[in-house]
Amino acid sequence: QVALQESGGGSVQTGGSLRLSCKAYGLPTSQTCMGWFRQRPGEEREGVANIQSVGTIYYSDAVKGRFTISRDNAANTVYLQMDSVEPGDTAMYFCVAAGGGGTYFANCRFGNWGQGTQVTVAS
Repeated sequence: QVALQESGGGSVQTGGSLRLSCKAYGLPTSQTCMGWFRQRPGEEREGVANIQSVGTIYYSDAVKGRFTISRDNAANTVYLQMDSVEPGDTAMYFCVAAGGGGTYFANCRFGNWGQGTQVTVAS
């Protein structure tokens, strides 16, 4: 059974940094397209970044140049380093893993979702 456990959310000032972590259970991050979505207040969920099994990485235009996705296969964990954050980055962030159909983003379809971790950026 697949489980994704996020951590690292919280409050941060504009221009600051935060790192989200996602520990994966029941699947190997090295062989799975992994990613992050977010849902801002009053909006639909949107893809933020993903990293494919071969290492190809995609970012949404909203975060390109500020966020970095990475993975530690030995720890079966995926990270999202968030730098130069803005109030518009305030959202619930979800770790996702490909499998079982699901929501499409940048060449991957994500059917496995974590519970989410809240990020709030103060202006």
